[in-house]
Amino acid sequence: MSTLFTMPALGADMESGTLLEWLVAPGDEVHRGQVIAVVDTAKSAIDVESWHDGVVERLLVEPGTTVDVGTPLAELGAVGQAIPVASAVIPSPRVAEPRASVKAPPPATPVVRHLAAQLGVDLGSVVGTGQGGRITHADVRAAAGPPITPTAPRRARVSPVARRRAAQLGIDVGTLNGTGSGGAVTLADVEVAASAPATAPAPAVAPQPVPAKATSAPPDDTATRNAAMRAAIGQLMSRSKREIPHYYLAHTIELSAALRWLKDHNTGLSVAQRVLPAAVLLRATAVAATRVPEVNGHFVDGAFEPSTAVHLGVAVNLRGGGLVTPALHAADQLDVDSLMAALQDLVMRARAGHLKRTELSEGTITVTSLGERGVELVHGVIVPPQVALVGIGTVVERPWAVGDAVAVRPVVTVTVSGDHRAGDGHLGARFLVTLDELLQRPEDL
Repeated sequence: MSTLFTMPALGADMESGTLLEWLVAPGDEVHRGQVIAVVDTAKSAIDVESWHDGVVERLLVEPGTTVDVGTPLAELGAVGQAIPVASAVIPSPRVAEPRASVKAPPPATPVVRHLAAQLGVDLGSVVGTGQGGRITHADVRAAAGPPITPTAPRRARVSPVARRRAAQLGIDVGTLNGTGSGGAVTLADVEVAASAPATAPAPAVAPQPVPAKATSAPPDDTATRNAAMRAAIGQLMSRSKREIPHYYLAHTIELSAALRWLKDHNTGLSVAQRVLPAAVLLRATAVAATRVPEVNGHFVDGAFEPSTAVHLGVAVNLRGGGLVTPALHAADQLDVDSLMAALQDLVMRARAGHLKRTELSEGTITVTSLGERGVELVHGVIVPPQVALVGIGTVVERPWAVGDAVAVRPVVTVTVSGDHRAGDGHLGARFLVTLDELLQRPEDL
């Protein structure tokens, strides 16, 4: 008996999606959890996994087609089941037009064309390996080859927070490609560079001229995509504010103990192995959510459903604009080092468009931070159907009462936006105080 593989809902308000690539073909055996397709939402390209073991019988939708959530995309049969040859082809006359390889532009989705423009790849010279000769992300990256190493450092605009962090880590900001406004180097750029494994200097590669038509991607692709992303975010946030009665709390936490512990923890570690303050704050948030479980879960059908695990959503700013909030699964089970590694991997895949379906649809509480922008106070909007969002500001030096004296101490202001349907301010206050207590004993995290 066949099982239908359908267009999944990859977000709370997703109504439709565009199939970008098939990573399997009729006759291929697939396993539960295996990525078999890439789907484009208004926010990002997402790797979609199969929910079942089986064999691909038919691909029902062509790449480049936009369909509603729940639309069948493929049929999966049982392992060992014979696949009729006639049924193994996508029922569309557009699949193989011989003229496409002669004069017509190579088949490629807008996302792939945009990637080609960014990497300086002429799509006319790329042989597509996808369904019907369609050019895939992998084809473009293979054609682009290894990146050319700059021969001389450039003068870069650097945010003050990023400059301080780079100095701490011994990173030359002149070698970084800034992703901020106007190419400015941000704290996130420094953290990504710090997390990259050290490599031997690459051999010099002679720069190759890029044909003018390498930038021939439709000029409005990026603008259209960004507009669609802003619209999707706006719709979700508008729904949240309409349906969820928010309450807001803020609490300032002294971080001397946490930062002192972190310095000792990082002693002797390579740059790639060091833990950043963000990982300590996320770890404390995950543990606090287990101790105040009323903030961790979903509000569905008029009732709060607590989650047995903390799937910690992390707001990630995308280089092309907009943001996504993928989840670190079972973050409460990860120690600080494991959480740091998982965070680095998640951020890099989010910005490269390689998130999985489960990472976008299973968050139970979300954290957002604008600390790298120098913002001290963040009041976020809850991501439905979650019931709480934690905002983390930048770490600043402030006068702080220590016994009978006043001293300068590093502090951070943490906020919580809560859903009054699932709890009240007393509950949110318990969560923030618990978070504070955990950060005063970082060795127990």
